[in-house]
Amino acid sequence: MKVAIVLGTRPEIIKLSPIINKLNKKNSTVIFTGQHYDFDMSMKFIKELGLRSPDYKMKLTKLQNTTNDRATQSGEIILNLAKIISSINPDTVLVQGDTNTVLAAAITSIKCNIPVSHVEAGLRSYDWRMPEEHNRIAVDHISELLFAPTKATKKILEKENVHGKIFVTGNTSIDAVEQYIRIAEKKSKITPKTENFVLATLHRGENVDNKETLISILKGIMNSNANIIFTAHPRTIKRLREFGLYTKIKNSKKISLIPAVGYFDMLYLMKKCQFIISDSGGIQEEATSPKIRKKVLVVRNTTDRPEAVREGFSELVGTNSKKIEKAIKKNLQKSTITSRTSPYGRGNSSKKIIQILRKTF
Repeated sequence: MKVAIVLGTRPEIIKLSPIINKLNKKNSTVIFTGQHYDFDMSMKFIKELGLRSPDYKMKLTKLQNTTNDRATQSGEIILNLAKIISSINPDTVLVQGDTNTVLAAAITSIKCNIPVSHVEAGLRSYDWRMPEEHNRIAVDHISELLFAPTKATKKILEKENVHGKIFVTGNTSIDAVEQYIRIAEKKSKITPKTENFVLATLHRGENVDNKETLISILKGIMNSNANIIFTAHPRTIKRLREFGLYTKIKNSKKISLIPAVGYFDMLYLMKKCQFIISDSGGIQEEATSPKIRKKVLVVRNTTDRPEAVREGFSELVGTNSKKIEKAIKKNLQKSTITSRTSPYGRGNSSKKIIQILRKTF
């Protein structure tokens, strides 16, 4: 078995790390596209998690975050990756999730006649505004092996009559939490001002790039009067400044606005907080881990992690300020989770995926 693992963003690094750690250079090649452009910081993140250095690294042309530029980025990855894939000739190309890197790698692989293996297959938000939705649907339909995290995602793939073989494996995000939570508690340098705080994150384009939506979400958060630690993605900081909201949030006595934190610090904050307000898909998964078990108020109109909602780990509250305020106040009084197990597995997803890869290739 010879696997080419292609990754380009921090979430991909996290979710593929349990698989990479179980393989070696003899049976796997790691290819890093550097999709987020911050190449040095991304490499620092790989080292922080104790992963081996990628065998191939790209430095992409830094462009603005527009539709045309996203297309250009995908094309640049394909051009670079085609040369690498052709030279190493792996048995399969393994990708995770729904990014431009994933789509570009899948297209490259199938054109080079290499089977695609897709980790976290079958997720759907049914929100066509999300570029990720386009990517994941396309990749699912050109993959040979589809590793669905839940029975529900398997059913979605079956209804769509995908070409490849489907396996329910759980989600590797749970593996990663299990693997790194103790290290995170030791290494985190975050010191919350109060023990009773709510963690908030926002980064999705449909939320932060729309002024009215962003104002509505922040209004709901501020009117709740909760003690908030708001870890803001660079994209979110940019929009806060652009929309004239940065100073108001920064000067708030109830909101501590801090730059986006690393994985260890995020795990630590998730562990220590009362509950979480977020539009992140990954956080909806990680919060279900037995090592964290925190409620997530999802500030989106749809979610591609409905299992977490059904099991009571997440609550879909939308982007209306009054609904957000009401949900926060309710959970400040009582934020309980009745389900005992994560819908995304028991932390052995990476082992299952590797076993399937070995049997197939």
